[in-house]
Amino acid sequence: MQFNRKHLITLEELTADEIGLILDTAGSFKEVLERPIKKVPALRGTTICNLFYEPSTRTRLSFELAEKRLSADTINFSKATSSVTKGESLRDTAENIEAMKVDIVVMRHGSSGAHKFLSQYLDVSIVNAGDGQHAHPTQALLDMLTLKQRWGTLEGKRVTIIGDIMHSRVARSNIWGLTKMGAEVTVCGPPTMMPPEVENLGVGGIKVEYDLRKAVEGADALNILRVQLERQKNRLFPSMQEYCEIFGVTDEALDAAPLECIVMHPGPMNRGVEISQEVADGDRSVILEQVTNGVAVRMAVLFLIAGGKIDESELQ
Repeated sequence: MQFNRKHLITLEELTADEIGLILDTAGSFKEVLERPIKKVPALRGTTICNLFYEPSTRTRLSFELAEKRLSADTINFSKATSSVTKGESLRDTAENIEAMKVDIVVMRHGSSGAHKFLSQYLDVSIVNAGDGQHAHPTQALLDMLTLKQRWGTLEGKRVTIIGDIMHSRVARSNIWGLTKMGAEVTVCGPPTMMPPEVENLGVGGIKVEYDLRKAVEGADALNILRVQLERQKNRLFPSMQEYCEIFGVTDEALDAAPLECIVMHPGPMNRGVEISQEVADGDRSVILEQVTNGVAVRMAVLFLIAGGKIDESELQ
């Protein structure tokens, strides 16, 4: 199967087959990352710009490493040292970068829809590394890869997403990706952190639960989100302490989940708030495995966006 999309902006617009292709390709690249020499010439001659308007650790480093592993040429944009500080618009910045003959732009931006907006003006491919509260497709893909490698399939699996659903682009992307692949999704968090009609998101809708214990019962995986205070205009709960007591995932809360239930977190974690130290570092945690899979997923996305097809000779 050929991946015929020019951009990756949201999982909402992808088919289950396209998501499956990305995950399968990522699996092949993960094998490359386990070799002594972790580099392949698949994107030699391709130039990629990492255009990050928001702070990032895992996503930015993961994309940069993925690009180097594929032998691409990379340039990195920093908002703090750019002409943005002089008033340059997003469109002008991106068009100037395109004029330098860049092939792919990987962008993170604080405004929802920024990538869709740019796609109307640029001829280069655009990969969404997070836009406002809208989408974070590669995070959802690496989450799904982690689950698929653990279970072999996502069909019929039960995933509970816990936390600040309203402000989370990770939650939205996971909901679309997981439901397209046949998983059952439940979201749990304070009512003030649930978007309107959240139960209608995804393919076939999702379940909403406000009781943490009920939300983890029967779950195959918990994906725990941090409280995004930087995106909230008003405090949506009385205190961090109260949030922790009601929605914090601790060993006690995990007692209600099946023994084989695994724990995920996209990072950064606020230990002692949405997740306890013991759970974050416990035997059920696959949080660092998610980080490892992030490089393979981003290699796959860049490779497929550039028009690549998996050929064993390219992985030698």
